[in-house]
Amino acid sequence: MDENPPNVMPQTALSFASPRKLPKPRDLSGRVAVLDLAFAGLGSGFDKVTRPFIEGLGERLAAWVDHHDHDEHPRFAHDPRFVLAKKSEHGACPEMISPELVARVGPVDTIVCHNDFDGLASAAKWLRGGVEPYPGCDDDARAIDTRIGTPSGTADRIDRALRGRPRDAGLFGLVVRHLTQGLSDPTLWQPIDDAARELIPVERETRRASEKYQRLSDEVAFVDVTQGFGTLDKTLLLLIGQERARISAVLDRDNIALAAAFDSGVDFLAAFGMSGGMPTRVSLPRKRAREALITLGVDRDDVERVVGD
Repeated sequence: MDENPPNVMPQTALSFASPRKLPKPRDLSGRVAVLDLAFAGLGSGFDKVTRPFIEGLGERLAAWVDHHDHDEHPRFAHDPRFVLAKKSEHGACPEMISPELVARVGPVDTIVCHNDFDGLASAAKWLRGGVEPYPGCDDDARAIDTRIGTPSGTADRIDRALRGRPRDAGLFGLVVRHLTQGLSDPTLWQPIDDAARELIPVERETRRASEKYQRLSDEVAFVDVTQGFGTLDKTLLLLIGQERARISAVLDRDNIALAAAFDSGVDFLAAFGMSGGMPTRVSLPRKRAREALITLGVDRDDVERVVGD
């Protein structure tokens, strides 16, 4: 709870997004700050999604702050509106937002942010003029986004709620409000804890799915969850896989997701010729599953055995 809360920006609209699902510029009012949103990658994603969004906002784009690798970052190196870094430089976005940056950019009418803890904490910190919502929030965001270290109980409580309801825009707004107020209203914990409880059966089903992991090589643990399972927490499933091998691979109806530890040295972006995102976690279309596993050194016979459809 804030003893001396900062001045909070009034009447700033929020829009929650993901790199490949951005709002239409015409639906955003006034000057816009974009926080914790990677440039779209995978094929022509930048030209189809990110560039039209930037051009659509035009001079209304006040700031874009992000910490995900992308080949297009150098294009904006001389544009002061873009504060861009690699994941290795900043493990999370809130630590990039300072009082000096917020003051330099000036008032904004809309914040567009990623809909995870990292993004929502970034929005709250911006609304608080670059001041952390609570001491250690930057460190918590880094621990959650990199999966290195242990987040505080406060952050874990919020993160579990977001994972329990990953598409609930109302919850996202409530979390930003709670963080912006410095956690000063204890009644706001109730709906957050209610959402977190919805993660419990998902975690149970995820651990059941993890029992199907198999080692395909010294490097890769693989599980196919295409059929036979309910709602899963893919992040948790990938983390469990990393307990079995350096790289975890999860195949579902639409994609193959790959993950390695943040400090593993693995670079999927380079391995698969991708232009942007997180070097240690990517998602590829299912049709590329064979290619992905072979690239990671899995024997072709094993690849046909586990993917062969």
